[in-house]
Formats: sequence, C-alpha cells, structure tokens
Amino acid sequence: MPDFKLENACSGVIAGIDEAGRGPWAGPVVAGAVVFCNRDLPPLLANNLDDSKKLSKTKREMLYDELMKAAQSGTAVIGIGTASCREIDELNILQATFLAMRRAAEGLKVRPDIALIDGNRTPDNFICPVKTVIKGDAKSFSIAAASIVAKVYRDRIMCDLAKIYPYYGFEKNAGYGTATHIAGLKTHGITPEHRLSYKPIQAIIQKK
Repeated sequence: MPDFKLENACSGVIAGIDEAGRGPWAGPVVAGAVVFCNRDLPPLLANNLDDSKKLSKTKREMLYDELMKAAQSGTAVIGIGTASCREIDELNILQATFLAMRRAAEGLKVRPDIALIDGNRTPDNFICPVKTVIKGDAKSFSIAAASIVAKVYRDRIMCDLAKIYPYYGFEKNAGYGTATHIAGLKTHGITPEHRLSYKPIQAIIQKK
C-alpha cells in the first residue's frame, strides 16, 4: 500500500504525477497531478488509495469523487492535462505523455518544488525538478491519487466519445484493441479519434 514516505523525504510542495492511456488505439493520453497540502488524509482515502489498475471501476470512481471533494475543501490541489490523438501522432506517445504531464503540473494552483513521477523516464523542460519512481502508484499516496484522477478522467472522455462514435465500444474498452473495437474498425473504418501512427490503425488504413 502507498504512503507518504517519498513525500516526507522531500521538502516543499510535492506533486505526484501519473498518466493513463498510453496503450489504447484511440483517444487522448491523460495525466493527473495531485498535491496533498497537509498530508493528513481522511480515512476513506488513507485506507483505499492505491494504483488505479488494482482498483475496481466502482472504487476508482468513489475515490475520484473524494479527491475532488478534497480539492474543493483545499486539502488537495489537482491538475489534469491531456494530449490529443493528433499530438500523439505528431510527437510519439512518450513525448505526448510528457506533454500531458507538463500540462497537468502547470494546471496546479500551486507550483510544486518537486514532482514525483511514476516510471523511469524524466520529461524535458518540466516546471520543477523531477524524481522518477518505478511503480510509484503503489508507493506514493500522491502518485496513486494522480493515477486515479488520470484514469477516471480519461474513462469519462472515452464514454463521451462512445456517444459520438457508437460502433467501437469505447465506453467499455477505453480505446484498447478489443474484439468489439476491431469489429467496429473493420465495418466502419477509423474515426478522427484514432491514433494514425499506431500499427493496428495503419493496417486498417492500408486495407481500406
């Protein structure tokens, strides 16, 4: 379970940052940035925050709502950044992810002194010094919270896109290459939300 050991080992304002949506064939990549102002979490968050991938959809949604309440009350500060599918195509997915992370950090109402970023790659031109943390969403409360923010926010984007493009199952697969998604591509082709630089989408284009 995550805790505040990494945050407490640093000084100043510490932001946890994580992303969602590097692997899907469609939709944006999203990053969340979270600062816990006093590191005194209510029991609901302290007992349940974890890597978003380990949590059920219901629990993620509940924790997302609790994090937004914490932001409203001033006990947390949250920033969200996105990079579009076209930016992914233009920059590549790694650089687009870094762009989303920078936008999330820049969206915080406080300027972090250090950013704890999940993974082992450091973004260029960040607004503050960066400390990368492998499997950070299982170690740091701030990164775990950021992973939940990014995942739920992106899932909601994909549900909205499913209403516009109803043949691909975006509301269930979040843009990943499921059987429903593949069937939709074969029957209806690509949408403006598909990542043209991804090999499965290129294969569909070539067949068409």
